[in-house]
Amino acid sequence: MTTVQFLPEERSAALITEELAFTAVRDALIAAVGSQAEVFPAVLGHGSQDENRFTVKSGASAGLAGVKIGSYWPGNADKGIPRHNSLVLLFDQEHGRIGAVVEAGVVNAYRTAAADAVAASVLARADATTLTIFGTGHQALYECAAVSRVRPITTVHVVARTPERGEHFLTQLAERGLAGRLTPAEQACRAADIIVTATTARAPLFDAAWVCPGTHIAGMGSDAHGKQELPPQLLKEARLFCDLPSQAVRIGELQHVAHLIDDGTLALTAVGDVLTGQAEGRRSEQDITVFDSSGIALQDLFVAEALLHAAALTSGTTE
Repeated sequence: MTTVQFLPEERSAALITEELAFTAVRDALIAAVGSQAEVFPAVLGHGSQDENRFTVKSGASAGLAGVKIGSYWPGNADKGIPRHNSLVLLFDQEHGRIGAVVEAGVVNAYRTAAADAVAASVLARADATTLTIFGTGHQALYECAAVSRVRPITTVHVVARTPERGEHFLTQLAERGLAGRLTPAEQACRAADIIVTATTARAPLFDAAWVCPGTHIAGMGSDAHGKQELPPQLLKEARLFCDLPSQAVRIGELQHVAHLIDDGTLALTAVGDVLTGQAEGRRSEQDITVFDSSGIALQDLFVAEALLHAAALTSGTTE
């Protein structure tokens, strides 16, 4: 039997890049619509204290099978440590034991943002230059950076809960070479070519009437029952896309219009089908497109495999 490979947090964080994440996640989203892959239902749990949450996501594809465990401990912020953590386990497919363990706290932020960037690369207008971001937390910065790689973003409108958090976020954007400004929600939506929501909200963040024709929206904060960032009226009017339909209607943003998808009133397309040319993406400059990014295990497995390959290359081996 082979030795278990282990990538600690410091190593995986040093190896991850936006390019690696984008390529691996794109491959994962394509694999998700293929016949050789399966994503199993996510398990949502909590710690001894109810506010401490964790999610177990698992999946398999040709040559890969494993589990991703993600946790959210909000009290960590007061201790000066990240609230989110992540661990990916890959099976040795020959013997059924764990073949690799990848600590992926920072990696998870890249992976999540990469999914929204992949979707934007085929759903957002090619001339999109204005991005509106709801949220100023850890994930929001990665979202802005990733989307800016696939579209020529010149302005980032930041919708913040407090001016203090907003100003700190603007500083972080500037350090990445992005020009940001604090903007009220309605004005930010009306000005946007792309809107990304990166919050823990449980109610809509804006009004559907504020969204202009041609806008692309990525909702990534809804990944559990009861979470909600987008107004249902927008979902009824837009063209709907997601990473995995069965999961999106259960724990994603689309849980709030699941009955309309189930009865055929609303159409839902996996973005993997757009990437492979099996389905249409944006059909006109006037389309409003929504990507529901609830996060699937294949993304984690593909990124983990890419990191293990990168680690082998940097250590001078070809494993």
